[in-house]
Amino acid sequence: MGKFLFLSIFLASAVNAAEKAGMPQLDTKFWFSQFFWLTITFSILFVILSRFILPKISANLETRKSQILENITAAEKKREESELKIKEFKEIVEKTEIEAKNYLNDTKKKLAKNIALKKETLEKELTEEIKKVEIEIQELRGKAPERINKIAVETSADLLQQLIGVEVNSSSISAIVDDLSRKKMKEYYGN
Repeated sequence: MGKFLFLSIFLASAVNAAEKAGMPQLDTKFWFSQFFWLTITFSILFVILSRFILPKISANLETRKSQILENITAAEKKREESELKIKEFKEIVEKTEIEAKNYLNDTKKKLAKNIALKKETLEKELTEEIKKVEIEIQELRGKAPERINKIAVETSADLLQQLIGVEVNSSSISAIVDDLSRKKMKEYYGN
């Protein structure tokens, strides 16, 4: 209560000081007219703001709010669509990888089969060629001593004829060559 009394005394002294200093707005005889015009001015201002300006501001705010909500909804739809596209893309990539692996495995199997078949065919051909060559070698080996003996007899006969100048009986030379070849046959042919 002491504070209220102090405040009222302070205000009264401030009003008296203001009247003496020449501040008419603080003079109590002008307060009613000031209050009247203040009320009218604020009432007109309130009516103008509430009827004309505030509805436009409210409409703009509502328009912005609805536009923002539409944009958020559209963005959410686009996000969901992009997530679906990403999911589809990942599925396509996974399917493609699986197909590529299967294709690669199938190709490896086919190549392995082809290589095995060609290897088997080549081995058969080589085996046949080796057998033919072995047969030819055996034939040549069997005929080689006869041919060598024949060549030796002919060569010896020619040499003796050139050295001595007389034709020598080829049967005697043939007997000597046969004898020598029998002795050396095991050494040369392993028979």
